[in-house]
Amino acid sequence: MRGDLNAAGLRFGIVVSRFNSFITERLLAGTLEALCGAGANEKQMEVTRVPGSFEIPLAAKQVAESGKYDAVIAIGCVLRGETSHYDYICSEVARGCQLAQMDTGVPVIFCVLTCDTLDQAIDRAGLKGGNKGFEAGLTAVEMATLSRKLRSPDSTRNGMSPSRSSRRKRRR
Repeated sequence: MRGDLNAAGLRFGIVVSRFNSFITERLLAGTLEALCGAGANEKQMEVTRVPGSFEIPLAAKQVAESGKYDAVIAIGCVLRGETSHYDYICSEVARGCQLAQMDTGVPVIFCVLTCDTLDQAIDRAGLKGGNKGFEAGLTAVEMATLSRKLRSPDSTRNGMSPSRSSRRKRRR
């Protein structure tokens, strides 16, 4: 079973950090481009802005808990500085986004760049490395459609074969 790249009928919550907005706005533009390319329109997307990357997980969880969205995309950029602050922020943002999706069952797509330099971030926000926001948009569509299939009461029609245990029970 796999997700599709068709955003018809899906809704997306996008949480964007304002810190390092030079990068996050490029990532957001890539995300919106990917969602529109997959068939979403602006009524299917809602952007929530937070001060920095550390605030993303809480907002992502609240957006997911609202029940209005099929997937949430978390966009931020953390650049290494001269202290260990970078390591704490990166780790906790990743952990928080993972917990948000595990607690809510709504896919939370992690598009928080964790770069050593501004040049690395620029490359990943639309230059040499492509636009990671675009990739996150496509991932959100795929995970949202996959999640719908997995939640379907009759997921065997969607290409999923019965589990071994259910086949064993039928043989008895």
